[in-house]
Amino acid sequence: MDFISIVNFLLIAGVVQGFVFNLVTFFVKKKFDKVIVFLNLIVFFISLNNLQRWLIANGYSSDVFLIKQLLIPWYLFILPMFYAFVVYFLKIEQKVNNYIKTSIAIFGIELIIRLCLISYVYYEVPNHDDTLIYNYTKVEDIFNLLYTIFLFINSIIIIFRRHHLIAYILSYDDLNWLKWFIRFGVIVIGFWAVALSIKVSTGSEYAYKFLNLSSSILLYWIGYQGMYKYNVLKDRIVLRSSIETDKVMIMPQSTLHHSSNEDDFFNDKHDKDFNRIQDHIINNKLYLNPLLGMESLASDLGMSKSYFSRLINTYSDFNFSDYINSLRVAQAKKFLANDEFSEYTIVAIGLECGFNSKSTFYSAFKKFTSQTPTSYRDQF
Repeated sequence: MDFISIVNFLLIAGVVQGFVFNLVTFFVKKKFDKVIVFLNLIVFFISLNNLQRWLIANGYSSDVFLIKQLLIPWYLFILPMFYAFVVYFLKIEQKVNNYIKTSIAIFGIELIIRLCLISYVYYEVPNHDDTLIYNYTKVEDIFNLLYTIFLFINSIIIIFRRHHLIAYILSYDDLNWLKWFIRFGVIVIGFWAVALSIKVSTGSEYAYKFLNLSSSILLYWIGYQGMYKYNVLKDRIVLRSSIETDKVMIMPQSTLHHSSNEDDFFNDKHDKDFNRIQDHIINNKLYLNPLLGMESLASDLGMSKSYFSRLINTYSDFNFSDYINSLRVAQAKKFLANDEFSEYTIVAIGLECGFNSKSTFYSAFKKFTSQTPTSYRDQF
């Protein structure tokens, strides 16, 4: 099997994967919102575009002149759908234009122009010479590339520059996955520009093979990754709202009681100081902050770091890190045991309870409960 055959196989495999993604999402999702719709449209238009190219490359296009020349520019919708996904994911749809109507208008105009040219060549040009259509296709491709670059630059500006617009979402998601997609997207658009240059200068279509394959991998990834991230984001918004309205509260960490004969450090003053620390952390829900540090807490309470640390170690029987994680695990247990949150992702629960990753959440939860979050939830 040569390189072209391998690329064609991967191309059609990606098309099948894309349509399966759409079908699974359609049947599994009980309710669609615009973010999920635009994610599916990204994958759908990639699949249509690559299916069209695969059919042409493998000689499955019809000999009927109209169908043979009717190259529908499905790819024109890929970036507009991605841009719309970004806008709705970041919840700034009221602040920027999503360009959907503009893209539909351009698509319609290009389709009408192509149909008119096909009719003209078929009825007026001797021997149905399709040079005019071929030259128009090159002009159309150049225009669509420039339009795509315009939308891509707008996406970059929103994600990397307009922090005042996305401050709300940044409190839930650092968007690093989206930023890496943008970086790789620059490479793919570069491949597109190179492929188009080769086509214009030599007429060769082979340069599009690698472009189609690489763009498929990248954009199918945004489909799956975007779906996962958006589900986590939605869950975190509701979970945080629940915590903020005291709908789900944790119980204070039990204070250990020791006889003063065992350790002179145990006395009424220190007991009050520890309770002050505990009340400050729990009442203000500071344990939910994944960046919470001992130095800043000690400073806020007017204590030295060493005194603060000894209070935590002595009265909680934990070091500072474990004490804070015990509060986070207690919060997570409330969510996991609550049937109202049974459909929420465990990752979202862990992140919203103050852990900075799935692995640290699982590790801490097992340390304090001897169970994984999944097995703990299964009990209820």
